Amino acid sequence: MEANTVRYSDKDLEEFKAIILEKLQMATEDLVLIKSAYKNGSDNGTDDTSPTFKAFEEGSETMSKEANVQLAIRQEKFIRDLKNALIRIENKTYGICRVTGQLINKERLKLVPHATLSMEAKNKQ
Repeated sequence: MEANTVRYSDKDLEEFKAIILEKLQMATEDLVLIKSAYKNGSDNGTDDTSPTFKAFEEGSETMSKEANVQLAIRQEKFIRDLKNALIRIENKTYGICRVTGQLINKERLKLVPHATLSMEAKNKQ
């Protein structure tokens, strides 16, 4: 049956791989920044700013620390998803919708390179 052989060409896969590697690099750098932001804790360089801002800063510190932790968790998941996409490229199963078995639109993959669902399947969720 022909339908099972639907896949992106090696040339396309190489193109996607480059996009993913670039995103992976940026995501990893972002994660380092996020983590250093909540590890460095209280001193956010607010020494010379107005007292009002300083009071606000201290109150929002716990909140922003939690927000940063959430950001870091999301970023780690994003990195994991990108690494899984690289594995699918190696297996030549990249860009195939896990629900419909059809190719995921190229433009969608360029925007969301770790996508495993076509828009059709995603909209049905």
